[in-house]
Amino acid sequence: MHMSFRSFTGAARPLALAALSVAILGALVPGAAHASAFQLKENSATGLGRAYAGSTTAGGDVSVVANNPAAMSDLDGTYVQADITAINFSTKFTGSSHDVLGRPISGGNGGDGGTTLPVPALAIATKVSDRVNLGIALDVPFGFQTEYDRNWMGRYDAIKTKLQSFDSTLSASFKINDQWSVGASAIAERTNVDLTNAINFNAVGLGIQQGIGAQTAAGVAQIQAAAQAGQIPPAQAAAMIQAAVQQGQAAAAGVAALTPPGGDGYAQVKGGNWAWGWQVGAYWKPTTTDRLALNYRSRITHDIDGTANFTTTAGYGLLLANPALAGSIPPFQRTAGTARLTNPAVASLSYWHQEEKFGLGMDVAWTQWSLMRQVTLNYANPAQPTTTLPFNWRNTFYVSVGGDYYLSDKLTLRGGLAIDQAPMSAGNRDPRVPDAARRMATVGLGYKVSDHFEINASYAHIFVSHAGVNGSKSATGDVLTGSFDDYGNLLSFSAQYKF
Repeated sequence: MHMSFRSFTGAARPLALAALSVAILGALVPGAAHASAFQLKENSATGLGRAYAGSTTAGGDVSVVANNPAAMSDLDGTYVQADITAINFSTKFTGSSHDVLGRPISGGNGGDGGTTLPVPALAIATKVSDRVNLGIALDVPFGFQTEYDRNWMGRYDAIKTKLQSFDSTLSASFKINDQWSVGASAIAERTNVDLTNAINFNAVGLGIQQGIGAQTAAGVAQIQAAAQAGQIPPAQAAAMIQAAVQQGQAAAAGVAALTPPGGDGYAQVKGGNWAWGWQVGAYWKPTTTDRLALNYRSRITHDIDGTANFTTTAGYGLLLANPALAGSIPPFQRTAGTARLTNPAVASLSYWHQEEKFGLGMDVAWTQWSLMRQVTLNYANPAQPTTTLPFNWRNTFYVSVGGDYYLSDKLTLRGGLAIDQAPMSAGNRDPRVPDAARRMATVGLGYKVSDHFEINASYAHIFVSHAGVNGSKSATGDVLTGSFDDYGNLLSFSAQYKF
């Protein structure tokens, strides 16, 4: 966020409020795992093994309850499938940081900001008639976590960011004929966020000093105008000007002493919301060996309610105790905020070709990240102005190819490749979402224990392109420049039982 220091009443308060704004907005705007930005696809170990190529057309995967309900028509019976995926994401920063005056900010590079998290999924489907299938799924379509060292040079942008969206999906499919099926789903989604970041009280103090200087200059101008109009004798005007300048200098020096460089506070914000969405799908078998599926998942808009808690410095506490300042600077006390966050719409096309000894497929998915143009925060305190942060993300495509090779009636070998675009670039990338374009290679195994029970395991490595940061700005004008070195590993297991 670009910031300038204006008058004390016109700038110091908004400057400090902006620090509060970003603290809350950071919690309401999430930050990547497998798909671009904070999108996840990890609800199928079987699908991961082929990089999700043929994700809803390869057959036998109960995750279609959440991914394309129309494809449930291929599930003849009652199925229960449980998946668990360990996501290991690594991100390391190299670069520099400086404050609004160009002075270097102390601290290291933040260590490894990534983490390892489990992502569970459960899907149940049953055939209730020759034409109708019903299913329910629990999964995590969006999620992310980064956490840097508490004293790193980018601490005013981010320390910890955590987002989780939990979906409960109720799906139904209808088989029109042997070639066509359609389906629809209702989605209940819970999104939770948790964030911490540092607040640069030295920069807040600089804003207050600038305001004091502006007020002093305005007072001097008034005295000079009065002297020129003959309202004040010249000698008295000179004495008044000298006293005003000395008073302003003393006040500014006092503020500087109470807000030295490195004087940091901290903010922690948590929030959450339930919201509803839907999806529709179609499934087509043009030949006995080919299958095609199209699915559209709606955007889901959350009106996130967040609560912010702050730790200030002793020096800033003394400023708040000064009656001349207390009404003009924010107290950084516990407060509430709300922001509208929209998880994007996703459209996907899936193809599968089946032969006796192997199957080949591909997937193309489009994600509407352009919805993340900006996010506006409204404060519970009406005296605090709304704050708008620009993101200007762009829509992305995910493309994968992969397949199965049947080593025997019981053992299946899988493999796949995928590419995935990132919605941001160096000009609008920040430490909360240090994402870039990705390439993924996957392998997997499936073992059919019996006619009723099978298990699957898959591994994927994600190669991430150079993630440059071209001057990410904090609320208090601190600038972070450099790049992130990212990679990811996924290890997934599933068990499926057919009754």
